[in-house]
Amino acid sequence: MSEPSSDELDRIREQKRKELRQSSADSEVGGQADEEPPDVPIEVGSQGEFQHVVSTYDVVLVDCYADWCGPCQHMEPAVEAIAAETDAAVAKLNVDVHGDVATQLGVRGLPTVIVFSGGEEVERVIGAQDRATLGNMVRTA
Repeated sequence: MSEPSSDELDRIREQKRKELRQSSADSEVGGQADEEPPDVPIEVGSQGEFQHVVSTYDVVLVDCYADWCGPCQHMEPAVEAIAAETDAAVAKLNVDVHGDVATQLGVRGLPTVIVFSGGEEVERVIGAQDRATLGNMVRTA
């Protein structure tokens, strides 16, 4: 199976944005707004906690990591900066402790960063990413 092209990814992201704007408008009519994301990463401890985080916040960057992973450790300051500087929630998932959640997410390499918007996965990258790339991922979600 081939990777989608950049144009195709942009088209999918734009479609997701339209759907999210519509669902946000619909939920505002119901009177319930999303919570403000914390300024620090949220340690996810179970599938239920993961689902709660993804459904509570509009945009969530999930950092799938392991303590022994050098590239994961290298990314730590950038991940913390995204939590502090953006309107996205940042969830951290230790794959060694919560392998069941990592398996359900389809994590196959470390570090893996997944961005959810409106409860749906919109982007995934494997390998160490810099702060600018992580920031761009949450801004375009």
